[in-house]
Formats: sequence, C-alpha cells, structure tokens
Amino acid sequence: MDIRVFKGVDLLDHATALRSVYVDAFCAPPWNEDAEKAAEFAGRLPMNVRRPGFTATLAFEEAQVVGFATAWTTCSPFPTDRCYPQAAAGLGPDRTANWLCGAQEIDELALRPDIRGTGLAAELLSALTAHAPDGRSWLLTSIRSGRAMSFYRRQGWTQATHPSPEGTGIAVFLSPRHPARHLAAPPL
Repeated sequence: MDIRVFKGVDLLDHATALRSVYVDAFCAPPWNEDAEKAAEFAGRLPMNVRRPGFTATLAFEEAQVVGFATAWTTCSPFPTDRCYPQAAAGLGPDRTANWLCGAQEIDELALRPDIRGTGLAAELLSALTAHAPDGRSWLLTSIRSGRAMSFYRRQGWTQATHPSPEGTGIAVFLSPRHPARHLAAPPL
C-alpha cells in the first residue's frame, strides 16, 4: 500500500476515486447515506481543498485509491453548520474555542470494505495527524457506529463528549497528542 499526502487542489485529480470510496464506505450500515450525500461530499471537495491547513492522505493499491482521510484547520469563531452545533453543545463555549478552534479537524476517513481490518485506517490517520499544530487534532463521529467509536479508542483518541448511548448524536474525540485530552470528562 502506498500512502500519499496532498495539501491542496492536486487532490481534485482524484475526486472521482474519492467519491467511489466514499460511496463504498458510507452508503452501507451503519451510516446508510445515499447517492445525494456522496454527491454533496464530492461537491464540497473544491471548497475544502482551499481551506486553511487542508491536508489529505490517500492510500493507493497500485493505481487504485482504496482509502482516504481529509482534514483542515478549524476556524474561529467555531462554525455553526453541519454537526458543529452538537459538538459545541457537548463541550461548551470555552472548551470548544480552546480545544477545537485552530486545531486540525479530521473531516473524513473512508476505506473500501475489502481493505478494512488491515491497519490501513490507522496508517492514514497517523499520516494525516503527524504535523497537527501542537499535536491538536480532533474529529466527530456518530455514536451509531460502535466500530468507529472502538477504532478511535484503540488508536488512543479520547472521547470528549458523551451523548446518550441510545441516542443518535455525535461524539467529539481528541487525538492522542492533543494537550486537552486529559481534561475531557469521562463518561457517566
């Protein structure tokens, strides 16, 4: 497996392959996204590659993209679209500003199903976060995916918000090198 790092618009040369991997990863349970969500993801790519701090890691098996991860620097003030309000509500305004703004935000991590369990997701995530500012990386994931939640814990990420286990909310995770990870509240 060959992992390559992209820092900008060059990633768009692989947009079709990324959309294909996105469909394979997220249009099945537990995510159950549809073709419209995959089109939205692909439609956001041209804007995302221009965000401050944008970085992507792509895994190639020969010439085929089999996995990817994307990230950028979270702006200040903290965004209010997508799932950001849930993250801010779970952390509160001070921790949101101090822990997340200016940190590297992991947006997507996706693998083709036949590659799962090979350690590739960990390699993509590690390569993506290697140069995070002051070790500060964070991400959101749905609590509907026990597999994703377990994966991030195994990689040393700290869960910083704890929605109801029976809920449909999102959880914020802080990276193993994030200086605030020890300040995160443990689950009840």
